[in-house]
Amino acid sequence: GIRSALNKTTKPSMLNVHLVPHTHDDVGWLKTVDQYFYGGRNYIQHAGVQYILDSVVAELQKDPARRFIYVETAFFFRWWSQQSRSTRNIVTQLVQEGCLEFVNGGWCMSDEASTHYSSVIDQMTLGLRFLNDTFGECGRPRVAWHIDPFGHAREHASIFAQMGYDGFFFGRLDYQDKDRRMKTKEMEMVWRASASLNPPTADLFTGVLPNGYNPPPGFCWDQSCSDDPVQDDPALEDYNVDDLVSRFISISKAQAALYKTNHIVMTMGSDFQYENANPWYKNMDKLIHYVNAQQANGSQVNVLYSTPSCYLQELNLANQTWPLKSDDFFPYADGPHDFWTGYFTSRPALKRYERLSNSLLQTCNQLEVLGGPKSRSGPFGKGDSDTMKRAMAVAQHHDAVSGTEKQHVADDYAKRLAEGWAHCQVLVSNSLSVLSGSEVPRVFCENLNISVCPLTEGSKMFSMNVYNPLARPVSWSVHLPVNGTSYNVTDSSGNVVDSQRPRVPSAPTLSGRASALRRPSPAAPPLCADLHAASPLCFQYLKVTFDPNTGLLSGLTNLETQQSVQLTQNFYWYNASVGNAESSQTSGAYIFRPNSSTPCAVSKNSNTVLCVCQNSVVQEVRQQFSPWVSQVVRLYEGSRELELEWTVGPVPVEDGFGKEVITRFDSNISSAGYFYSDSNGREVLERRKDYRPTWDLTQTEPIAGNYYPINSRAFIKDGKAQLTVVTERSQGVSSIYNGSLEIMLHRRLLRDDYRGVGEPLSEPGEFGNGLVVRGRLLLTLTPPETAADSHRPLAQGLVLQPLLSFQEGAPKPTSKLEFSALQAALPPAVHLLTLSQWDSESVLLRLEHQYESGESKAFSQPVTLNLQVHTHTHSAVTALLPCCLLYRLSLLCFDCSFFS
Repeated sequence: GIRSALNKTTKPSMLNVHLVPHTHDDVGWLKTVDQYFYGGRNYIQHAGVQYILDSVVAELQKDPARRFIYVETAFFFRWWSQQSRSTRNIVTQLVQEGCLEFVNGGWCMSDEASTHYSSVIDQMTLGLRFLNDTFGECGRPRVAWHIDPFGHAREHASIFAQMGYDGFFFGRLDYQDKDRRMKTKEMEMVWRASASLNPPTADLFTGVLPNGYNPPPGFCWDQSCSDDPVQDDPALEDYNVDDLVSRFISISKAQAALYKTNHIVMTMGSDFQYENANPWYKNMDKLIHYVNAQQANGSQVNVLYSTPSCYLQELNLANQTWPLKSDDFFPYADGPHDFWTGYFTSRPALKRYERLSNSLLQTCNQLEVLGGPKSRSGPFGKGDSDTMKRAMAVAQHHDAVSGTEKQHVADDYAKRLAEGWAHCQVLVSNSLSVLSGSEVPRVFCENLNISVCPLTEGSKMFSMNVYNPLARPVSWSVHLPVNGTSYNVTDSSGNVVDSQRPRVPSAPTLSGRASALRRPSPAAPPLCADLHAASPLCFQYLKVTFDPNTGLLSGLTNLETQQSVQLTQNFYWYNASVGNAESSQTSGAYIFRPNSSTPCAVSKNSNTVLCVCQNSVVQEVRQQFSPWVSQVVRLYEGSRELELEWTVGPVPVEDGFGKEVITRFDSNISSAGYFYSDSNGREVLERRKDYRPTWDLTQTEPIAGNYYPINSRAFIKDGKAQLTVVTERSQGVSSIYNGSLEIMLHRRLLRDDYRGVGEPLSEPGEFGNGLVVRGRLLLTLTPPETAADSHRPLAQGLVLQPLLSFQEGAPKPTSKLEFSALQAALPPAVHLLTLSQWDSESVLLRLEHQYESGESKAFSQPVTLNLQVHTHTHSAVTALLPCCLLYRLSLLCFDCSFFS
């Protein structure tokens, strides 16, 4: 096999240089996915993935020693579907012989800051399943390969380890961290990627590539490069073999000085290279030949074609001890004023749409199972979940949900998600028809966030179905636009619900429930009063106070625990840098660089309160900070959290200033420079201002250099109180001052940041004058020891939201108005991660323990479940490999034992 062949070509007494031919093919960036595949719009960027694969396959057949790795299954899947049987047979043989090796294997190379772990698992599963179905065990990637993402999340490494990967290689590392690691030979390490899983479950060998993901200087032989080829005819004036060999040996020895073994790796390729693979392989063949020929003259350098898995196997055989890392690689900077922390928030509407699409996809998956075959072909036509699965998988790409693509590409990502919605809505309608017995057409009001739903606005009577995709009961507020002044609301049992109530009764687990709304004749009194001083909001669990002069939040009290904190909230904007004498670096889609450490207050009003709305179910304070920033502060009866619904935009730039808009909470909590943020929505990491756990930080950007990504929550705490903010999209967060927590909500910039996208981040919005964004934050105040009991279910409830559908008129008497797929709710610690149709005869079920070790006295303990389901194997995270077959290489770290 490949490893035995490699062992014959490596030489234990020499420096072995592993050449890894590769291409990095973005699943959208400057061009759309389709344009990249076909090579369209080459005036934007010359790139055509189909030609890369055509050319590489042809060149690999010429010499069995040649190697190539491929990453992005989204492209390979499309290319494979267009190939003849004979070409497929050739490719299959190349895979079996180890000439063509798949690494990473997901549908894309996902972003690591802006992605939720559930979507990462789904996109990895989609890609790996195709490789497994097509090539079997020979197509299984053994190495994770994230050479381009802009910082690296601990949760990603944990997922890769649990999927059975042997190692993880990446290209981008903070410039200060990289400098230290090169000096101490710590460019390769064991990453302990979970504080909750017992080692080595989430331990993963991790290597930092020496040149990002590019070839060493002077050795790029792509048709897009200008480096000299190997000119080996001595009769030619430009004969350069001696010079190239000498330089290559020097570069190899210099690189070897940074690593611990006599094996080093060189990435031979870059963005969309190998469209013509012949120059690459012709020159690499010569390089290997002439460098190795010098061994006869005493050279100790041995060069060979290789792959990351073969390189990793040699490191395993070296029996080294590796340093241990347990934090993450955020934030990433490639220079003193170049922190890649702006993209944590870039394109906030796309980030929200991606998260909503994930919620719909999980509901679609579940109802495909519950509705059976008729869900895919029923009274409302043909529906499917595959379209949304592929659109969501593409959206995880590190230039998609990250917000670092051109505007027309962002539009294409959104269009793909919209197509997925359309296909899923047909499936959901079919499934709910099966489950309810009603074939009355259903309407999905996708614009409820802007209070638009033609059916509810134009109907005297309509019914609403609420499907809860969580495996536990939830209460969910529903705001519907109507034209009547008063409505009678009845639940699925016919019980009358107060017409002022903006939420439906708690929905059963994994279930649907219908409510009927009928407009009566009497008019209801107005709910809001125009006031300029907000009275406190108070129900049984929370009390919220406001400053009588400014209308801003002034305090929050947990009436259950008798905790109170002084708490103010306001909106600010950082003036985006356009470069200065210190550095020409600007703020852009990737980079966050404010001109000043002091943000400007948005509000010019003496008092922000517009009106106060109070009734027995919900209390609201509506605030106006400026013509382009407003907020509704809501407290619901029975809720232990405070809701802040903010609206920002269009961000004005007529003054010539790009703006990075934040909301900041200031409290009297003694946080001492510490705050906490989640990793891809799962485990939580401790952050500390102006500090990195693994090196002595020289802080050169006091704001941007302290920003971190959040996917679901962030908090500050002291010994008595914890203030947690739960968010419904990925954003950037920091704590600049003691007791403060700031979240970046929106960005509108006037300059490009010189990282390749080539245009300012200035989204036009619907009317061309700038994007308007609306979102929600949930605040809880709890003792630190019980905080997770609140924020874990809150966060999952925002990730997997109830799906609303509407029907004209009252439900028919024969309709089934309520159903549940579970006999009982799952325990609070257990989260239903996946329920989806795997094939015609089997279903994929994933359950996870959602609490970290030690974070909850009530729920962090192990849970035993007795599931009455038909299954015959327990699988790894990707559901492709039974755990009994899951094996990985073992590598030494400081406190690990070695097993060969």
